[in-house]
Amino acid sequence: MIYQPPAGARDLLPLEVEQKRWINDRLQHIFQKFGYQRIVTSTLEWLDTLTAGGAIQPSRVIQLRNNGESSLGLRPELTASIARAAVTRMAGNTYPQRLCYRANVFRNPSGGHHGRQLEFYQAGVELLFAGGVLADAEIILLLADCLHGLGIPDWSILIGEAGLTRSLLSVFPESVRTQVRNCIANLDRITLESLELDQSLKNKALMLFDLRGKPENVLSKISSLNLDADATKTVNSLKSLIELLNSSAEQPLPLTLDLSLLQTFDYYTGIVFKAVSFQDRDSYVLAEGGRYDQLLGLYDPQGKSSPGIGFSMSIEDLHSCLLSTSKLPQQAPKSDCLVIPTTTEVEVAALKYARKLRSENNLARIEIDLGERSEVSIKQYAKTCRIKQLIWIEADGNPRIEEL
Repeated sequence: MIYQPPAGARDLLPLEVEQKRWINDRLQHIFQKFGYQRIVTSTLEWLDTLTAGGAIQPSRVIQLRNNGESSLGLRPELTASIARAAVTRMAGNTYPQRLCYRANVFRNPSGGHHGRQLEFYQAGVELLFAGGVLADAEIILLLADCLHGLGIPDWSILIGEAGLTRSLLSVFPESVRTQVRNCIANLDRITLESLELDQSLKNKALMLFDLRGKPENVLSKISSLNLDADATKTVNSLKSLIELLNSSAEQPLPLTLDLSLLQTFDYYTGIVFKAVSFQDRDSYVLAEGGRYDQLLGLYDPQGKSSPGIGFSMSIEDLHSCLLSTSKLPQQAPKSDCLVIPTTTEVEVAALKYARKLRSENNLARIEIDLGERSEVSIKQYAKTCRIKQLIWIEADGNPRIEEL
């Protein structure tokens, strides 16, 4: 048992690594086409950084040790770390900042879930120091381009509005507001109907629960409510965003407006969104994100707030979605040729010849046979590894090429 990975961890073998590299490389290419630059932040952070001012529960963070002053932890997501780096290390840079990443994150599973996955792989973007509907539209369109570019089948994007949902929840007494919020977030209608609310509040809770569907229809329902000035402004911004997306997309986007959508981390202040796909009775959450206009102020030395928006894509769910397609590589990379010294006296010549081949073609994969195998064993190895060319270095130091 001690030679197995710990519960919640797993190894990635060469074929899966190659398939996920294919996904990551395509995402990074699309990110860069939109002007995003890759950033790499520390896997380790102070716990105070990772909890993002209380928006992320410390119990979600895998904590490593306490140095006597403050605890360290493994990042459960990238947004807080990138926000910290942007305001402390990139203060003199021009704005906006378009940053992208590919990285692993670590999350403590909730209690009683021993063996659940602890390590996840993500790729994503953060658009910092930019607010407004146009910035929101850029991020949604970038996400749509990523899903198109990967060839994900049957996907859709759910869009919510964290500030508007909080405003609509404010009518509920504090004693039950969290319960109502949790029921809506988890689509738990049965529990919601059983809450001790008067009929008027129960009707409002069920109305909020059902505020999802075609954006135009949902916006029409919301507009009929008795909204305050801030909520009305938010609804108008949502209308502008939907119009902008529909007008600028190359083809109609599969959008659902869902005001029951609430994200896992509680630092979102504006639009929130999620890309999902349903295949063979399985559902996949491909990406999650939203606007966080208060987060950067937590790390700014003067406490100055600045707008930000971004999303992360789940490499695991993207990979699972693509396994049933022909998009992913079906085999791990093979070597192009095997260089074989036929005697110990020509081993130096074999090493030099292999180096020459590698220098002539930077993309070539050149292996050296390490000896102590018969010709039959070498050819069987080459066949198993799909190596098509053998280069025998003869006793006189000259190569003899054999095609398989």
